[in-house]
Amino acid sequence: MTGPQRSGRQGSRDGGVAPGDTGQGDMNTAAPLDPDVGDVRPLHLRPSSWAAVALGGLVGTYLRYVVEEAIPHDPDGWPWGTFVINIVGAVVLGALLETLSRLGPDVGWRQRVRLVAGTGACGAFTTYSTLALEASLLTRGGHVATAVAYLAASLVLGVVAAWVGIVTAEAIHRRTTGTSG
Repeated sequence: MTGPQRSGRQGSRDGGVAPGDTGQGDMNTAAPLDPDVGDVRPLHLRPSSWAAVALGGLVGTYLRYVVEEAIPHDPDGWPWGTFVINIVGAVVLGALLETLSRLGPDVGWRQRVRLVAGTGACGAFTTYSTLALEASLLTRGGHVATAVAYLAASLVLGVVAAWVGIVTAEAIHRRTTGTSG
């Protein structure tokens, strides 16, 4: 065999390489800095991913509650709280993902930030289920034009807001790094 050897069995019973093993041996026995290094399970099956999303979800849910309480809602009028939440969330998510993508591949700390801040916090903060419920309630209350305008404005401005977040993050990146792209 080539390469450094480690004590114990190398590879798996079927002669292949064991999960997380490169087949080259392991001279460094120190614990890795990234707890997911060597974990071959899909991201959605890792307990550390669940914890990251749950932590972000707690923060996002609390922030959504704060905004909904700060912006009163008239059942017969425009649902400003949810509207603001979804537009702000789209800007933040666009900027976050653009920034993380410019910093490198979606691994290690960048992946954990994406899970906590993107999937967890922004996912819990934004609320398209509430958007649908509010549009339905507006329609039931006879405010069909408001419901249609609310849905259209939320979707169109949500896409525009995500684009604004991406463009803003790109401009900040160019300014701080002195690059043109």
